[in-house]
Amino acid sequence: MNRVVDHIRTVGYGRRVEILVADGHPQRTTLAALDRPGVLAVPAPRGRARQMNAAARKASGDVLVFLHADSTLPAGAFEAMEAVLSDPTRVGGAFDLAIRSTRFSLRLIAWVATLRSRLTRTPYGDQAVFLTRPAFQALGGYADLPVLEDVDLMRRLRRAGMRIGFAKGRAVTSPRRWETEGVWRRTFINWAIIILYILGVPPERLAPLHRTRPHTEESS
Repeated sequence: MNRVVDHIRTVGYGRRVEILVADGHPQRTTLAALDRPGVLAVPAPRGRARQMNAAARKASGDVLVFLHADSTLPAGAFEAMEAVLSDPTRVGGAFDLAIRSTRFSLRLIAWVATLRSRLTRTPYGDQAVFLTRPAFQALGGYADLPVLEDVDLMRRLRRAGMRIGFAKGRAVTSPRRWETEGVWRRTFINWAIIILYILGVPPERLAPLHRTRPHTEESS
């Protein structure tokens, strides 16, 4: 997590950026290892949606950026977000997706994911979603779901008549899950989860599919 904090400050090019780290582990292992000054530690209930909501409640900024611990922002990220929000009809956005790998299969998956998110206006959480505080609060934050909290938020945003844009650059995420479980196996599971969700299967029933890992336990 110290590496993530350093990365955000480097990308920020000296601008004042409020950084909050939410930890849902019962032993607060992430916060225990955090030793960078000027970072607000946020103990939170376990679960990604709960952790992001807890951090959002503590944040003081007008724009909230939700960055997963295994993802990084592109150079010039904050300027790119400001450019999106300079359009008064937009309340937020996200970046295109890249996966930290030279494998052709993962580069293809990232390209398809980017195309899908742009066509459906439904970016996933690993694309560094950002929203204005008023919009996030109007939506009631992330729903308390075990999975697909990002998709749910974007669907509610569209139903509310709000618009997002896509910022210049790519958020880069870790290839760990694909490499651990198998590239195409993980991809097909992800597609199945989305299709079943669209067909009306509750996220609570889909959570075991999301957590499936044949060789290792899931960590956060």
